[in-house]
Amino acid sequence: MVKKITVFTTNTCSYCVMVKKFLDMKGKSYDVVNLDDNPERQAEAFKMSGALTVPVTVVTKEDDTQEVIVGYNLSRLAPAVA
Repeated sequence: MVKKITVFTTNTCSYCVMVKKFLDMKGKSYDVVNLDDNPERQAEAFKMSGALTVPVTVVTKEDDTQEVIVGYNLSRLAPAVA
């Protein structure tokens, strides 16, 4: 069961829009961290993902385990939020 979803984005990221649309279609609520507006959080996204790209989607489960998905990767995102 999903406890929380966080999507790290930027203003110009088209894949970020696609991830948010997918989550909206699935009826999932999520928090958005815009790295253009909050550049101090970029280190946090990098530490979790190891990537300097967005989107970085963090799915936190009820047991507080986290799955970190980089990019628009439906093969990982869909089961993570199911």
